[in-house]
Amino acid sequence: MSQQHGFSIGIGRINDEFVIHMKAFGTLTHEDYKTITPMLEGAFKQVEHPHIKVLADMTHLEGWELQAAWDDLKLGLKYGSHFEKVALIGAQPWQDALAKIAGWFVGAKVEQFSEYAQAKAWLFDKDKDKEKD
Repeated sequence: MSQQHGFSIGIGRINDEFVIHMKAFGTLTHEDYKTITPMLEGAFKQVEHPHIKVLADMTHLEGWELQAAWDDLKLGLKYGSHFEKVALIGAQPWQDALAKIAGWFVGAKVEQFSEYAQAKAWLFDKDKDKEKD
């Protein structure tokens, strides 16, 4: 029996701001990153705003293979300064730790949420930005 794993990615607008929507599922592999990296780079080029907001659904993410974790770190280091805010959706305790660690490597505010509505509200609410600073 094969196990499904990988990413889906899209660019959308919420109000007048661009957001990259990502969904990760299964246990990510190096091959997944070989596929997603050009997609992400293409998405970044399409967003003219210098600071990108990301809404990442990790509710079905089980983890990374070692090489994939390294690939993820390299992506964060290469593009981290492009991110303004990253909202991670997932309820696993290790995902909260991941949000804290990710904040060290990207130039963005990174928060973890258990629900989509909470993540979206934080991502686009200017008053909540001021509270977090």
